[in-house]
Amino acid sequence: MKKRVLLVDDEPGIRATLKAVLEPIYEVTCAADAQSGLDLFRQEAPNLVILDVILPGTDGLSVLQTIRSEDRSMPVIMLTGTKTVKTAVDAMKMGAADYLTKPFDVEELRLIVAKALDTHDLEREVRYLRAQVVNRYSFHNLVGKSPSMQEIYSKIEQVADSRTTVLITGESGTGKELVARAIHYNSPRRDRPFIPLNCAALPETLIESELFGHEKGSFTDASARRVGQFELAHTGSLFLDEIGDLSPTTQAKLLRVLQEREFTRIGGTQPIKVDVRIIAATNQNVEDLVRQGRFREDLYYRVNVIALYLPVLRDRAQDIPLLAKHFLAKRIEEEKRPPQEFSKEALELLTRYSWPGNVRELENVVEQAIVWSQGTTITPEHLPAVFRTDTRSSSLREDTLSGRLSLEKAVMEFEKEIILDTLKRTNYVQTHAAAALGISRRMLKYRMDTLGISRPDAQAVNDQTQMFQE
Repeated sequence: MKKRVLLVDDEPGIRATLKAVLEPIYEVTCAADAQSGLDLFRQEAPNLVILDVILPGTDGLSVLQTIRSEDRSMPVIMLTGTKTVKTAVDAMKMGAADYLTKPFDVEELRLIVAKALDTHDLEREVRYLRAQVVNRYSFHNLVGKSPSMQEIYSKIEQVADSRTTVLITGESGTGKELVARAIHYNSPRRDRPFIPLNCAALPETLIESELFGHEKGSFTDASARRVGQFELAHTGSLFLDEIGDLSPTTQAKLLRVLQEREFTRIGGTQPIKVDVRIIAATNQNVEDLVRQGRFREDLYYRVNVIALYLPVLRDRAQDIPLLAKHFLAKRIEEEKRPPQEFSKEALELLTRYSWPGNVRELENVVEQAIVWSQGTTITPEHLPAVFRTDTRSSSLREDTLSGRLSLEKAVMEFEKEIILDTLKRTNYVQTHAAAALGISRRMLKYRMDTLGISRPDAQAVNDQTQMFQE
């Protein structure tokens, strides 16, 4: 489909020439005066406007101002004579995309129009993607209805609009970076950079260069100037994940940046001013690190202005079905898969599980279940064996504590369950099962005989033998 160009010029010859040049590529609509041009602009919704500076009645600058007030993203190219170039420059300051001087070169005209349209398409795509990111990381899209998560939403809402430093704590996999992004993308800095840096993933020799950058020749491998994460995050947010792993030296330099809001590149001499909001996170107990002398107390008070603790998944069990369904729907949408759902039994197993890996582990389990399931419903058999073992373990524990089952019997039942699950996973190959259990094949065979475990086909043979004997 051709893109639409609106041409507003009072000279019939110019309109005819421009239309002849552009029409093979674009759909061109013409107007001879300002009011007709504005009427067509509102009716036709063009992709680009070519506007003469000198028009009868209302001049081109007034028309440009009206167009910009109604659609700030609309690309407008001004047409001007050699005596009105200064006016065209003023139009550029008012938001015009470009200007063309009469008499114009045909190829130059085509290039300017194509460039303006390409730039407009790119800006529109950037706006769309930015809106998608903002929507994705809106705190309303954080999944969970438990009281602890409701409290997190409330705190994100309260701290997002400020530039206050935030420290997010919680076990690995609880979603600390997701919350950090929600804070950034719901703040006035949402259109500025969000720069994440995992402090634990970089060796001590590189972390300082990564944070502050370096000048060419400042050390052996510094073959060129490098811009650090603080510079990249200027006017935006810098997310320092696992801040508890920073060395004392780096902690001291980070403290100075937070206090002075400036730093110097490695090998540099000029201080660089920055406006950066710090959002930090750790899965460690920072107060313990302070007591042990592994984390500076003054830095702790600097980063711990606002504290957010993310609860572990096992403490908000009512959110597990919501999260599981969310991850399932997300994967189905991304991979264009047929609709699927969890069976009631599968959701019960997911809810009872202890989740040592928290939300990250849950998402991985859902992805695995999608791969193993072939139909429209995910059932317990599509979940890892540990879920069935974990549930059985809880049941045995309750029976033992209530006196319904002796300790010896509970231990035997639990051992039998583990061996059976391992045999099933290894297709009853005893050598492989023994290796998975960390015992010898001889010991596995002894425990199978003691617990009355045999291959399904072997049991069938025994039953037939007994039947013939009878």
